[in-house]
Amino acid sequence: MAVEGGMKCVKILHYVFLLAFCACAVGLIAVGIGAQLILSQTINQGVMLPVVIIAVGAFLFLVAIVGFCGACKENYCLMITFVIFLSLIVLVEVAAAIAGYVFRDKVMSEFNKDFRQRMKNYPKQNHTASFLDRMQENFECCGAANYTDWETIPLEPKGRVPDSCCVNVTQGCGINFSVKEIHTEGCVEKIGVWLRRNILLVAAAALGIAFVEVLGIVFACCLVKSIQSGYEVM
Repeated sequence: MAVEGGMKCVKILHYVFLLAFCACAVGLIAVGIGAQLILSQTINQGVMLPVVIIAVGAFLFLVAIVGFCGACKENYCLMITFVIFLSLIVLVEVAAAIAGYVFRDKVMSEFNKDFRQRMKNYPKQNHTASFLDRMQENFECCGAANYTDWETIPLEPKGRVPDSCCVNVTQGCGINFSVKEIHTEGCVEKIGVWLRRNILLVAAAALGIAFVEVLGIVFACCLVKSIQSGYEVM
């Protein structure tokens, strides 16, 4: 039995929000992949948060399909399944947000440890050296805490810093440098500030997505009630 009256408007809005869910799902997958690429390059140990974000995005897309099929066919079981799964997604997102906030200091501690370990491997001139050079050049920083961290690293000639520390990067600029010619701030703090700023943007986006999901749950529950009433009339 087809929904009638105001429920038709709710059904249309439900379809609109399903399209929003699909957009949110794609956005979550993109954010998760981006976070995974960044964190995999800066932290050796696995970080589960990006994986959770990608999984939630993929699951949200599948749930949106279930919601579309349930509303299109006005199937009570499919709509109940949609509501349950969407509620679970909201709970997972809240748990992930709490975990990200609670373990934010641990992430920075691991990054600091990993960065210093990469510095020790720098003299080998492998992919680690190229990675650190890109980090120092892009973030205009030098060393973990500051440029003096490189004093403990056996670079040749002795007492130099990587050329990527220089304000104007040229071949050999890190040899016999003056403090005015290099970036003196450490990379860990600078990158930490960048991460915190971007995490706030992600958190704001997550709140927006959660708001859309809660509205979707409300509209779905209205449709479920209408469909159930139709079955009772029959």
